Amino acid sequence: MGQKINPLGFRLGTTQDHHSLWFAQPKNYSEGLEEDQKIRDSIKNYVQKNRQKNVQKNRRIDSDLSGIARIEIQKTIDLIKIRIYLAFPIVLKESPMAALQMNLKKEFHCVNRKLNITTTRIAKPYGNPIILAQYIAVQLKHRVPFRKAMKRAIEKTKKAKIKSDKEKTKMDEMD
Repeated sequence: MGQKINPLGFRLGTTQDHHSLWFAQPKNYSEGLEEDQKIRDSIKNYVQKNRQKNVQKNRRIDSDLSGIARIEIQKTIDLIKIRIYLAFPIVLKESPMAALQMNLKKEFHCVNRKLNITTTRIAKPYGNPIILAQYIAVQLKHRVPFRKAMKRAIEKTKKAKIKSDKEKTKMDEMD
């Protein structure tokens, strides 16, 4: 029987990077990890609340799909940089971004640390596996038959023109 491994840990350094970039002494490491998790949770909760407000105004936006693919955190002595990778940048515009920054400063008491939040739009959102998984989960939550949900997800991925690893290796072998 094969051993199960964490796919992110397996790919770190080769095809993917760490989600948090900072250094801490061994006795302070757990505090840094907890702070990172709290930051990620508060951002996701804020986006979810902001998304629900937008749904009440505009019915076309799905309330369950957060659209956050990844949150990177870089910490230095006097600065915390947070980069949010969004599939649908409608969620966070300039005014909600300022409110998010104020909420994070209040929650984490960043008196002597500067907080910098930036957003990056994902060019092909349905090519990202996290966004695609969120999409399928929302479809199943709304009681869509799983075969139809999977077919829609495959169609959206094909429209994004994303090739699987097998297709990439076949194309490399042909060249």
